[in-house]
Amino acid sequence: MRYERIEGLHPEMGAGGFTAYDGTVAFYARVDALLTPQSRVLDFGAGRGWWMHDETCDYRKRLRDFRGRVAQVYGCDVDEAVLTNPSLDRAFLIEPGKPLQLADGSVDVIVADYVMEHVEDPASFAYETARVLAPGGWLCARTPSKYHYVSMISRLLPSGIGDASLAASQPNRKKEDVFPAFYRLNTLRAIDAAFPAPTFRNCSYVFSSEPQYHFGSPWIYRGFKVLHALLPATMKGNLSVFIQKRDDGAANAIAIGGQGEA
Repeated sequence: MRYERIEGLHPEMGAGGFTAYDGTVAFYARVDALLTPQSRVLDFGAGRGWWMHDETCDYRKRLRDFRGRVAQVYGCDVDEAVLTNPSLDRAFLIEPGKPLQLADGSVDVIVADYVMEHVEDPASFAYETARVLAPGGWLCARTPSKYHYVSMISRLLPSGIGDASLAASQPNRKKEDVFPAFYRLNTLRAIDAAFPAPTFRNCSYVFSSEPQYHFGSPWIYRGFKVLHALLPATMKGNLSVFIQKRDDGAANAIAIGGQGEA
């Protein structure tokens, strides 16, 4: 977002550089609440770490940088650019059809920021993330709702054109950061099905941030603000996915008792 062009629409941006509805701040603040100095973090779909180079807000950048706040930061991606990502302690490639290069239960927090919309095989994604998560660990993901107006427009356009159009509508998004989208894990119901109780504790919700697709124009931004005021949350928001892998004892207790929290 070209904040210098819309800052007048959000006077609060003068205090810190982000709006009161900033989805990145909201998401990473909640991730931060789950971290400890002993946490082992996996950035799933880390890519080149675009925010290290292109993020305009220092506070958002600090929130996203886990180095020095946790024990270890891993990163993986299908794109070889991940091997040059400066925010990671260790990077490795995702090889289709093969397990992640991590041992069972070896990470405490998985962060998948705008990744789930690109997952072609939800069952494989769920299995592998659950496998590498330690008991009590968290999967934290941000992804567009399947019924977000932008997601629906993208699916209606011919393959490739939709992705290119979305990239053009986001002023700070570069071509190398655009990948094919499938939207197979992009409803709360789909998340529930992929990560069922009692094995998992689902704390996911829909979050409506400021418009992201506006071609850098304050006038288009204003128009989408009006649209956001009229649409239901699932048609304008992102899914904030927070899934906890319960330990075996907690899962068994719930299965026997029928309800309750660990």
